Amino acid sequence: MQSLRDAGAQWSARTYGAIAEFSRDPSEPAEVVCKPSGGQASTARGGVRVELRNEVRPVAYETTTKNRDQWGHAIALCLPAEECAMGRRTAIHELGPDAAAIRPEDRGSILFDLGLGTSQVDVCVRASSPELLSALRAGEGRSIFDMSNPATAAIFKASPHRVFATRIGRAEVYQPIPPADGKSPVGPHTHLLPKLLRSGRTHPATVPIPRDWAPCLHLYPAHPQKDGLGTTKPFNRAEYDEFQEALALFGDPELLELKRQVFDSVTRGDPPDSLVAPPGMFSRGVIRVALRQLHALNGSSPSLSQWRREYDLADSASVHD
Repeated sequence: MQSLRDAGAQWSARTYGAIAEFSRDPSEPAEVVCKPSGGQASTARGGVRVELRNEVRPVAYETTTKNRDQWGHAIALCLPAEECAMGRRTAIHELGPDAAAIRPEDRGSILFDLGLGTSQVDVCVRASSPELLSALRAGEGRSIFDMSNPATAAIFKASPHRVFATRIGRAEVYQPIPPADGKSPVGPHTHLLPKLLRSGRTHPATVPIPRDWAPCLHLYPAHPQKDGLGTTKPFNRAEYDEFQEALALFGDPELLELKRQVFDSVTRGDPPDSLVAPPGMFSRGVIRVALRQLHALNGSSPSLSQWRREYDLADSASVHD
């Protein structure tokens, strides 16, 4: 699991509506341990642990972004849906000392499941101060979304460690919870979106996770167009090629074939209506990503401009033609 050594890679433990993200700066001190079956990395701001099992299925995929010259990519580490289940508690519940904490100094602190009812991840906080412990225990058995629950206000006030635990690892965030009108801090942070949580989904419908599988951890390898903060950088061909290798191994074969057809058709100068895309909600996204990658790799051409006008609705300022 050498990706843990790469400061350009990011990680998350997530479900639809709740996410804990881990990243680190290249110059940031980090404790990293790599093993064939996983490993862990931690900094003063957060940490991630990966514990691979034989049942884990990596799923590599690419997505479109609002910036019509860019795209996203990720590798979801999935388990069969029937094997990913965690506690699925629906109220605050004390779990005891967090013996599995990434850092030894955190293993005596008490872990509380926030009771979000999520399938593949237990969303927790870790407490050690008497004041916070008292408030969390007073709020046991009640919803975290009950504004009269003393635990809710105490969590925002104390900003404790957040721990997102899955069957194949966890992400921990030590940075403060931002105020309701504030921005998430740079680096490790969490998001909690109640409206999305209510859907009960394990992942967005726009992500091509195979049926009856659920993503437990996500790896976001170094991106060829942008750094860990999302800032655009000069196109890095080596990082592009590295993810394409992962996509060839762990991507959906039908979507990979569609992408190949787009590359070949644009290169030959075929018209956009020559493509017969397979049915399914992911096809158009694959076509758009392919066109954006062709632009990043080779620049503009009359053929590419025609395809982008047809499939990506890009204006001239976006396409740079």
